[in-house]
Amino acid sequence: MLDSLSASLTVASSGLEAQSTRMRIVSENLANATSTGRTAGADPYQRKTITFDAAMDRASGSQLAKVKEIGVDTTPYRVEYDPGHPAADKAGYVKLPNVNMMIEMADMREVNRSYEANLQVVKQVRSMLGMTIDLLRS
Repeated sequence: MLDSLSASLTVASSGLEAQSTRMRIVSENLANATSTGRTAGADPYQRKTITFDAAMDRASGSQLAKVKEIGVDTTPYRVEYDPGHPAADKAGYVKLPNVNMMIEMADMREVNRSYEANLQVVKQVRSMLGMTIDLLRS
């Protein structure tokens, strides 16, 4: 029984770590949602993406959540006419990041819920381990 509780802790911990990395990526995207290039016609910040994979943990025999890749979103940049902007090209257009605030906020909400679910598993396992120890003492 203790092995399965330990495996549950390992799986939940990997989920916490993966969702923590995802939150960092979402935060970077939100922080750079208006970051343009430094020079005229330069490319702005490019939205980052994250991909997960399942990895077998030989010690516990469990599937763990792991970050497979942190990539970039290849959707086109938004373009806005603003001839006075330092990053405007010769025609007066500025390339803006391909970050959609609504998508990032939805991702942040999903990350938060996933993180909380994994945290709840850790709390439940700790409680069960405590009850098991109490039973063994009596």
